[in-house]
Amino acid sequence: MNISIKDTSAPEYIKRVRGLIADRSLYCHVITFGCQQNEADSERIRGIARDMGYVISDSYDNADLIIVNTCAIREHAEKKALSLLGNFKAIKKKNPDLIVGVCGCMANEPHVAEKIKTDFHYVSFTLEPNMLHLIPSLVYQSMEEKRRSFVYSKDSGDVVEGLPTVRSQGHRAWVSIMYGCNNFCSYCIVPYVRGRERSRESARILEECRILISDGVKEITLLGQNVNSYKSDTDFAGLLESIANIDGDFLIRFMTSHPKDVSDRLIEVMGKYTDKIAPYFHLPLQSGSNEILKRMHRTYTREKFLETVEKLRRAVPGIALSTDVIIGFPGEREEDFLDTMDILNRVRFDMVYSFNFSPRVGTPAAKMPDVIDDEVKSSRMAELLKVQDVISYEKNQPLLDTVQRVLVDSASEKKGVVTLNARTNTNKLVHLVGDKSLVGKFINVRIIKANGFDLIAEPIK
Repeated sequence: MNISIKDTSAPEYIKRVRGLIADRSLYCHVITFGCQQNEADSERIRGIARDMGYVISDSYDNADLIIVNTCAIREHAEKKALSLLGNFKAIKKKNPDLIVGVCGCMANEPHVAEKIKTDFHYVSFTLEPNMLHLIPSLVYQSMEEKRRSFVYSKDSGDVVEGLPTVRSQGHRAWVSIMYGCNNFCSYCIVPYVRGRERSRESARILEECRILISDGVKEITLLGQNVNSYKSDTDFAGLLESIANIDGDFLIRFMTSHPKDVSDRLIEVMGKYTDKIAPYFHLPLQSGSNEILKRMHRTYTREKFLETVEKLRRAVPGIALSTDVIIGFPGEREEDFLDTMDILNRVRFDMVYSFNFSPRVGTPAAKMPDVIDDEVKSSRMAELLKVQDVISYEKNQPLLDTVQRVLVDSASEKKGVVTLNARTNTNKLVHLVGDKSLVGKFINVRIIKANGFDLIAEPIK
């Protein structure tokens, strides 16, 4: 069943569902797979559920509405989501009125949507990621008409503003500034399930940021499938500068960037507003081989990537860099892998997120010849991790005995000892003993131990 946006009014159906729920206590649980964009979408799903009259629950065992927000980037996430759906059959037997919805990128893959429709009869609806505003109408149809709905579209859809949000943290916030992707990297499913690029109006983004800052948010992360290709009445550099000029004590982060869209103007803005823009850049390399980059359709060369890194380090001294690397892309020869290792040794990233190539149905790479053997992938991955572990450790050693400003994220207590978890402006994980009242605040700490992937600190009294 396809539902036209014109036929559906989210506020109207929110009222209808509230009327059906009335004074009952019904619970909603949202499960999220995948990227930060999905995390942001799940915050909107929770906001919609709350406005419909549901109580947000941390468990699906007692839920009356379960929504699984899925990811399609890698096969593992897809299999995990489908496995999870199997758990809900028993819950549905106990609670026949349970509504199960599946949304996100996986739900917009035709073969997966069809599998859910035929194999998971207790799933009430599926919904593509661009149409979260249809959730109230789908829930209403499930409650009132006992009708299953499967919403799938090849259209990107308009950016829908004004959806309610229940944020996961009070001091950090995701702000989506654009959706979709136009790059069509040969291994990536995103353009097919998220659609073409659509950017929000800058005025809407600035208004959202001002409200967040006035509400006490200390860190705002701007999100997009290709965040630095943002284009509205201004470009990404202009938007970043406008947000940096908002009064308040806060930090701006952004992800994910494409190397081809790192403009000189963006680098200039980062260097100018180091008090507001985090000195951290996630710059996905994917491969250090020009031949493999070409097969990936990444539209930049290793030389251009290295030039961008040099510009960033000149403009923002002390900037931390992280990257993504795909191991075992079809046709990757030993010399191609060595080109990747060469880039790692030259750039010396603070953190590398590495993945073995996993073919995604519907992408050009899934049909490419010269598939790399799993044993070769594992061997190359082990070599990469060994080298990067040393680099990460060595990158952290100069931080010993330095004072760092951190934002405290969370606290955990064991045997009466409270451990705080925080991050530096350069996005390094920090642990220290302190008081729970510091969660959500900027504090100064002294680094007393530097490991490869985290730092141990003590508060400065």
